[in-house]
Amino acid sequence: MAVRAVGWAKSFPVHRGVREARGWCQEHLDTLSWTQDAPDTVYSVLLTVSELVTNAHVHAHSSAQLVLTWDGQCLHVSVADTDPALPAPRQASDAATSGRGLALIDALADRWDAHAFHGGKTVTACFHPPGQPSPHARAEGDTGHHRDG
Repeated sequence: MAVRAVGWAKSFPVHRGVREARGWCQEHLDTLSWTQDAPDTVYSVLLTVSELVTNAHVHAHSSAQLVLTWDGQCLHVSVADTDPALPAPRQASDAATSGRGLALIDALADRWDAHAFHGGKTVTACFHPPGQPSPHARAEGDTGHHRDG
């Protein structure tokens, strides 16, 4: 059985910010038939793009390489940067104005993971369209995220 996938990729330098990344992502989401009936999933994808691109710019001080891939079952949102350090979820204080990005992604995505490679890392979040398993229907003990270093 052949797998047919569509995808898009673009680099977002630090000076261009996350707004452009969200807009670019929205344009491509609009081409997928299921997104019209899934505004909550689209919002979750756009928020994830914002968080991942922001993390690349703030923590890696590098451009964010954003890749969207739709394989017929999952929309994979991947952001690569030049920092090989894998992200670690942390508990933000109530007064903190940052530090909640990975917790948001963990709550919104069906699954996410991070992989180091020579010269950087990639963080990928997976989103299933409506009718697919809910992100909250994970197997017992499955946190939904994985780190691979």
